[in-house]
Amino acid sequence: MPSFDIVCEPNAVEVKNALEQANKEISNRFDFKGSDARVEQKELELTAFADSDFKLGQVRDVLMAKFAKRGVDARFLKLEEPEKIGGDKVKQKMTVKSGVDQDLAKRIVKMLKDSKMKVTASIQGDAVRVSGAKKDNLQEAIQLVRAGVTDVPLSYQNFRD
Repeated sequence: MPSFDIVCEPNAVEVKNALEQANKEISNRFDFKGSDARVEQKELELTAFADSDFKLGQVRDVLMAKFAKRGVDARFLKLEEPEKIGGDKVKQKMTVKSGVDQDLAKRIVKMLKDSKMKVTASIQGDAVRVSGAKKDNLQEAIQLVRAGVTDVPLSYQNFRD
């Protein structure tokens, strides 16, 4: 029976490359001379540091531009509130989304069931497996999910016959 998986996985290598390029640009830019502006990474958590809220916004803009250049969707980042860390310095944590969370998975399964398509969807950990009798049904399901879910970058993997 043909099937595929709906997942939400960023390319970790491209995220790291975009981060390194952003740090390189920040260290070379004139408006950041003498400041402690940088972006650090621990697993799937990024932390942006800057001397003021304005510079933090600039660091975020540089990071987003590098993400776009490397082909990493900006919707993978979940931004948290900036926090002060002493003096004028601020930091902001950003989490890289990985895996389809339970609420979204339930929404996708419900969307496919409500469409009355001849496919079955089941939640498999942090992915949603969709299977059907024909490839055409699966392609229609992909189109439906693409149109219905725009807030998270989803990819479709493990297409099997």
